[in-house]
Amino acid sequence: MPHRGLLLLAGIYAVLWGAFFRWFGPTVLNWLAMDTGLEVWQGTVFYGSLGMLAGLLLFLSAFYPLSWIYLMGLGIISKVASLVTFLALYMGDMDWNKRLGFHLIFNELLWLIPLSIIFWKALQVKKYLKSLSG
Repeated sequence: MPHRGLLLLAGIYAVLWGAFFRWFGPTVLNWLAMDTGLEVWQGTVFYGSLGMLAGLLLFLSAFYPLSWIYLMGLGIISKVASLVTFLALYMGDMDWNKRLGFHLIFNELLWLIPLSIIFWKALQVKKYLKSLSG
């Protein structure tokens, strides 16, 4: 499949952002909130771990996209869960700004479009290959 590189990139990118939140969560959230006086944030280890899991699943699915299509699907579901978790845990305490918009739009939402297209194409190829053998 020609989109393996994009899956690898999406996986690595998600793992790195998840690692930032897992180990530097309060600092990253204070940076996103543009406020250094906020209380210590809870749940950054969980949110970061979820992001790292999504990235790992996407990264692994790039090696055999047709055989490991379920990993790609789980990675996409994990990305959606990551977005919902961020909105549930942190949006009540944060005001909208450019940094927060970048994180939500580029890191969470925008990746869902190419990942969904790749997943759909992989399903089509798998269905086509199955029709050849049947």
